[in-house]
Amino acid sequence: MKLTVIAATGGIGRHLVAQAVAAGHDVTAVARRPQELPADVRAVAVDLTRPDQPALASAVRGADAVLSALGPRNPRTDAGITSRGTRAIISAMQETHTQRIIIVSAAPVGTVPVPGQPRPPRHDPGDGFFMRYLGTPLTHALFGRHYADLAVTEQLLRDSGLEWTISRPPKLTDRPATGQYRTALNRNIRGGITVPRADVAHHMIAVINQPDTIRQTIGIAS
Repeated sequence: MKLTVIAATGGIGRHLVAQAVAAGHDVTAVARRPQELPADVRAVAVDLTRPDQPALASAVRGADAVLSALGPRNPRTDAGITSRGTRAIISAMQETHTQRIIIVSAAPVGTVPVPGQPRPPRHDPGDGFFMRYLGTPLTHALFGRHYADLAVTEQLLRDSGLEWTISRPPKLTDRPATGQYRTALNRNIRGGITVPRADVAHHMIAVINQPDTIRQTIGIAS
């Protein structure tokens, strides 16, 4: 397949590129600093804080799927980049008639209000007692602006007309890939506290050709 990886030098993006190349896919990698990318991919330099729309369109044109690992380097200070960048990605995909996109969001986002969903559920149906009353309130207190931006990002996809899938992991780790992760449609994973970035990347690639994941959110955790 022809795959375009957005934020290809980030924590999840690096795994997406490496795993996609290892699987024999034709990879176009979009990054702010393309010199950090491996030599066996087509590299496109785009700063998603100030997107170059023609360059972004060239990167997604002809792709069977776009895999976006876009997110702030510091969620407490850089909130806003995910929705701004995703808006540009959606525009480029619509311009080039590219349909399939899988992005990374976060487990606590399902309870965040946005204009298109002003009264979200008070609790995610997959969360247990600890996450409902301790874990999620704490993370919202620490990273509220980041989660609000991810909620806007998800709304942009819901309104886009594209064939989207949203991955919602909990706390990400740098442990090696295990392949032993759990997933669930439209709910978080009960007792799921962490997941390796490498496993999130593995699952994002796996769902590309799974029609039942189109226009769905997926909880993923170890």
